[in-house]
Amino acid sequence: MAAVTVALFLLVQTASAFLPRPFENTLLRPSAAITNPVANQHHDGSLKLGQLLNTASTSQCATSRIVLHSSASSEDGSDDSVKLIIAGAPASGKGTQCEVIKEKYGVVHLSTGDMLRAAVAAGTEVGKLAREFMDSGKLVPDEVIIGVVRDRLAEEDCVQQGWLLDGFPRTPAQAEALAEAGVSADCFVFLNVPDEVLIERVVGRRTDPKTGKIYHMTFSPPEDEEVKARLVQRSDDTEEKAKVRLEQFYANVDAVKDSYEDIMVTVDGNRPRTDVSDDIFSAIDVKIGANSTA
Repeated sequence: MAAVTVALFLLVQTASAFLPRPFENTLLRPSAAITNPVANQHHDGSLKLGQLLNTASTSQCATSRIVLHSSASSEDGSDDSVKLIIAGAPASGKGTQCEVIKEKYGVVHLSTGDMLRAAVAAGTEVGKLAREFMDSGKLVPDEVIIGVVRDRLAEEDCVQQGWLLDGFPRTPAQAEALAEAGVSADCFVFLNVPDEVLIERVVGRRTDPKTGKIYHMTFSPPEDEEVKARLVQRSDDTEEKAKVRLEQFYANVDAVKDSYEDIMVTVDGNRPRTDVSDDIFSAIDVKIGANSTA
């Protein structure tokens, strides 16, 4: 009897080796690229762009992004949402054109300031990282900003409606980071306005502290004398500070434009608003059409 028992035991052990193992949910298991930041370092020891947001992301977030991306695609697998970037110097009229672009194409208008504040308020992982820098009075590094941007672009409204990045990326490093994060646009609109016009626009700006409305003493002054009397000028809306901001803008803009050479359109922004808008719409439509047939 003992011999029979041993024989049966050995038979069961042998057969179990060929039985299928319990199912493992490998799809939700973080990859080595996410869980092991050291494996993603350059030879000089610095982390690759996007690794900070990867380590902060959870598998649940990654799964939701995949689902959202799929839901925005058409039946043939193409993505129909419009993705735009607009750039221009301070006072180039970028804010005004963002509003009409948003209305025309139904895209989500995004600025880095708004996205950072929203991420901090929502308490996301990258939002918490951003808050640490903001609370300490430090500039938020590109890696964290890219994490905030990529997370925001993955949200349902951006995936379904498309998006408009306002004034971002500002530097070549940020443009490279967006590319490494897998973010691409259909059209890059650059508003070109002469420096002397930009300075005149800045210096003439005034704000009504009661309503928050912005006027221009040359182009759109208030009709009410009482309103005119209480207008104030921002401390940085002087000719000297405007020139400094322009120098900072030009220090990076050419390299950023080079990053989007294939999809960039330059629009003369020193014209009536409606003329500028019409040219922007035409340029975007051409780029969208070219991308859909590519």
